[in-house]
Amino acid sequence: MEKFMSVIEQKLMPIALKVSGQRHMQAVRQGIIATLPLTIVGSFFCIFLNIPIDGYSDLIAPYVSIIDVPFRFTVGILALYAAYGIGASLARYYKLDTLTAGILATVAFLVSTVVPVKVSAGMPEVIADGRYLSIGSLSASSLFGAIVTSLIAVEIYRFCKERNLTIKMPEGVPPEVGNSFAALFPAGITILLFWIIRYFFNFDISAALSQLLMPLKGILAGNSLFGGLLTVFLITFFWVLGIHGPAIMSPVIRPIWDMTIAENMELFAAGTVASQLPNIFTEQFLQWFIWIGGAGTTLALVVWMLFSKSKYLRSLGRLSIIPGIFNINEPVIFGAPIVMNPILAIPFIVAPLVETVIAYLFTVSGLVPMMMAKLPFTLPAPLAAVMSTDWTIMAGVLVIINFIVALAIYYPFFKMFEKQQLEKELGENK
Repeated sequence: MEKFMSVIEQKLMPIALKVSGQRHMQAVRQGIIATLPLTIVGSFFCIFLNIPIDGYSDLIAPYVSIIDVPFRFTVGILALYAAYGIGASLARYYKLDTLTAGILATVAFLVSTVVPVKVSAGMPEVIADGRYLSIGSLSASSLFGAIVTSLIAVEIYRFCKERNLTIKMPEGVPPEVGNSFAALFPAGITILLFWIIRYFFNFDISAALSQLLMPLKGILAGNSLFGGLLTVFLITFFWVLGIHGPAIMSPVIRPIWDMTIAENMELFAAGTVASQLPNIFTEQFLQWFIWIGGAGTTLALVVWMLFSKSKYLRSLGRLSIIPGIFNINEPVIFGAPIVMNPILAIPFIVAPLVETVIAYLFTVSGLVPMMMAKLPFTLPAPLAAVMSTDWTIMAGVLVIINFIVALAIYYPFFKMFEKQQLEKELGENK
């Protein structure tokens, strides 16, 4: 292990430090980390909405729309907050006005993302006139769009400032007034650019990615190990880029997932034993055997954080452990962060791929049957795996084995990241 970590530090660390130190990468990380308080609070409300107890959903049904508000306005519009944070962070590097840059980044994201609601029969006039904002397009599924538009908006602001394409106010004018007038041209250029892209060219980043993935639909279907590995890789890879992996993959893979688990459930209800069900790669297969603590098996990373020498990582681990047990991992994905982090991105992708192979071998060998139930995603993985395979204890054992594998894969990369974080903390304390 020491030799392996030495090789990583000598070969990988210099590259990782160079990439992570790039100004745009730093701005993305800092902007996303700034949303951490919101993701943690929102995650707890998500748990409260999905407590896996019989009758609980019926009990809170009359109050769901109210209880759901904190989650929808934290995690539910995470990309909106990230846009402001990324813009302000990059502006700080360029020594631009951070408040102005954050606002420009936010408006660029909104203009490029939100489209007017189409008029339909019976639609209230206030909605038909376009005075309605759907928060669904502002969630983590649009985070990649937020990153791109925010960086471009601030670069436009910097370009205008360096080329003196600004309105300069006389001396004696308060700085906040001067900054506002100085941003008139950058604001106009930014809004016009993204307005043309979104409304005249009708270009949507998330939709474009989904269209690129459509040819993969045939490959991802069925019980192919290659198809399962490809699905896992794409979901984790998109998360590393800051894109909500399941949201991007959903138009392609969701119909397949729904069809396969429905077929398994129908055949099981008709008397077919779980070991003879036809479909291996259901969403539940990934949920309980692979996504232990959330996409990327991040519960393993959170456990290492609990024992970290870094104060920040140890605190983040304590905040993330309870949501992680219930398979909610936004706090660690955006808090470490894993997004745009070349060190943690490797185990985040590799660990699930290895676990997929292990789970597949357990299944095809008959040690673990196919999934025959669709349970709430907030159930702890070992219990849910046992219940979803007709109370097969070996399914719970498989979860534990995969979790131990993930711990081993994450460890060297976590130590490397911890070392980097400790050096940063030491520098801040000097």
